[in-house]
Amino acid sequence: MKGKPKAKQSDKQILVDSLKTQLSGAQAVYYTDFTGLNVKRMTDLRRRLKKAGVDYVVIKNTLALRAVNESGLVSQRLKGPTGVVVAKDGITAAKVISDFAKENDQRPAVKGGIYEGNTVDEAMVKKLAALPNREDALSIFAGYLNSIPMMFALALDARKAQLEGSN
Repeated sequence: MKGKPKAKQSDKQILVDSLKTQLSGAQAVYYTDFTGLNVKRMTDLRRRLKKAGVDYVVIKNTLALRAVNESGLVSQRLKGPTGVVVAKDGITAAKVISDFAKENDQRPAVKGGIYEGNTVDEAMVKKLAALPNREDALSIFAGYLNSIPMMFALALDARKAQLEGSN
């Protein structure tokens, strides 16, 4: 019985170069353990991540580490099956992974990763998932900016009513 044919050195380098290209400009890289997910769930996860503008790559750990290290980032050792999440918006990616895990028996499990050049663990990825994404944060900020002149106008109106009432 023949085993799986080994990938040629050039094929491995192509995979590494492809992942390095995806890593350029990425804000976050998360490592996930996708053990326990069937093909249907994996396809659903990939579809959700793609819709959010996030890449999901399943690659050998040694090749993933080589690509990450060659791109100037430092990563931890990986063990077991690993899916690499590469995102320009790390918070959105963390939300998608976290929401998907809640629906699917905590799968995929986050092994760790890199966010804005710093190493993060599973707990930090969960904290990032709880933050508002860029659009939500901007709308909250705009609401605060809008409330300042409104409160000023209400204070002026109250003072006007107070002065009119004393006359």
